[in-house]
Amino acid sequence: MHKTEKERVVAELTERLRTSDTLIVTDYRGLTMPQIDELRSKLLEHGARFTVVKNTLTRRAAEAAGVETLLALLEGPTAIAFLETDGDPVAVAKALGDAARDTRVLAVRGGVLQGRQISADEVENLAKLPPADVLRAQLVGAIAAPMATVVGLFNAPLRDLVGVIDARIRQLEEQGGGADAPAADTDAAPEAEAEVASGDEPQAEAAPEPQDAAETNESEPDAQTDTTEES
Repeated sequence: MHKTEKERVVAELTERLRTSDTLIVTDYRGLTMPQIDELRSKLLEHGARFTVVKNTLTRRAAEAAGVETLLALLEGPTAIAFLETDGDPVAVAKALGDAARDTRVLAVRGGVLQGRQISADEVENLAKLPPADVLRAQLVGAIAAPMATVVGLFNAPLRDLVGVIDARIRQLEEQGGGADAPAADTDAAPEAEAEVASGDEPQAEAAPEPQDAAETNESEPDAQTDTTEES
């Protein structure tokens, strides 16, 4: 390869390394040209360009692009899957893993994921993740779940909320929740809890004894915390 040709290749690799923050490095020795072409077509469908590279030129490109983490992976015959901006790293890792099992000659060495070096085991774990669209749906679900819980709490009937708070206060009083807590009506507590379980509002006579302002402020935070759990 002439010097000008080498410079052109280094320039192209440098640009790819600068624009691809995710790539997977493989050892392709033993693969036939038809197998390489088939794998290249599969990876292209997932937004990755599979390129056979020369290690000496790739080292120069990696240094020029500031991707020194790649240097340790450039040993032996090397082919790199460069992910495009809209590429799916999970699908690419899975396609390479399938090719390694099918051909029994392709080997994944590792790669760079979002600028961080990853091992061959991490690439394998990446391949086990759900597809990107499923991951997005799971993320949306994880964010929406707590919001749904809060909405459900505020939509609960007020009488149910008051009943749960009242029953919790009685339970704490029966257990000796504080030295200053007033004595509870032990006969009324089971009746109040039964009414809460059935969804009925506690009867007036089952309400706790009046407390002064200081005692009420001490009990109220615990009662509100347990309201969320019971609801």
